[in-house]
Amino acid sequence: MMRARLDPIALAVLHHRLAAIAEEMGVRLGQSAFSPNIKERHDYSCALFDARGGLVAQAAHIPVHLGSTPLSVRAAIAAHRLLPGDVVVVNDPFAGGTHLPDLTLVAPVHDRSRRLLGFVANRAHHADMGGMTPGSMPLAREIHQEGFRLPPVRLVRAGTLDSDVLALFLANTRVPDERCGDLEAQRAALAVGVERLVELAEDLGALRLARGMEALQRYSERLTAASLRALPSGVYRAVDFLDDEGIRVGPIPLRVGIAESRALQDPAHTPVVRAGVEIAADRGRPAGRAHQSGQESRLAVPLLRIQSPVRAEHVHRAVRSLELGLE
Repeated sequence: MMRARLDPIALAVLHHRLAAIAEEMGVRLGQSAFSPNIKERHDYSCALFDARGGLVAQAAHIPVHLGSTPLSVRAAIAAHRLLPGDVVVVNDPFAGGTHLPDLTLVAPVHDRSRRLLGFVANRAHHADMGGMTPGSMPLAREIHQEGFRLPPVRLVRAGTLDSDVLALFLANTRVPDERCGDLEAQRAALAVGVERLVELAEDLGALRLARGMEALQRYSERLTAASLRALPSGVYRAVDFLDDEGIRVGPIPLRVGIAESRALQDPAHTPVVRAGVEIAADRGRPAGRAHQSGQESRLAVPLLRIQSPVRAEHVHRAVRSLELGLE
């Protein structure tokens, strides 16, 4: 891994230039979309990734999208050798998706010499993805009842839309014209992201851009580690409640625990967040991220790294705002 050294001013300028690309992608997506979900509710998110699939910049869109979209990008990279002009589509929760209406598009970005610069991606909520009820958010007991599930598949190959994949997708929604329009809006947003990132690489040079992306990630990691070290060692726990999912009656308890005091002293060690959600429905859950024990789902996921420069006190305040009690 290359060691990135940028002065603070250059680093801040690069951060804002990358974030501006993600913001412009969002503007293009919102203005081009057909459905009120995307055009008016702005239920979408856009982000940029380095050549390894690591998040480097994101727009101020939907947090739940931005926390999980990197998993879909990695799934796309793992499933395909992406070439210039390719676009992968995915909504599978087992490949980094959330619920099935959230459709993610991922495209590689290559410079004019076909060198890989990174990836651009967006995720948008489609109003209907099939399934047992309109809107694809039913009282389901398994994922197959929820709607059409897409693993990472190529929607576009070398700039040419795969009509077979599109036909299969449109055949599994109640409103194909609207879905087609929203899908084209997502493609348009990717196109502007690809164009702007290539322009940035031509301005800075591909090597300097790659080093700058790494520097942003390392800076964010240092800020987060510093904030964690400021917390007293121990185990932090919290309990909150969700509305019931419609199958059982009553609130659903959500229990979260943050442990591993080593992380507070060793920035290279990522603490583990453990969360338990008690549910009655036997829903499909992402492999490797959950397992079922009786009526309880136990999740074990790494603490999310903040991938854009923020002030350490802001991270500290966000952690403290959870009002977790120290054991």
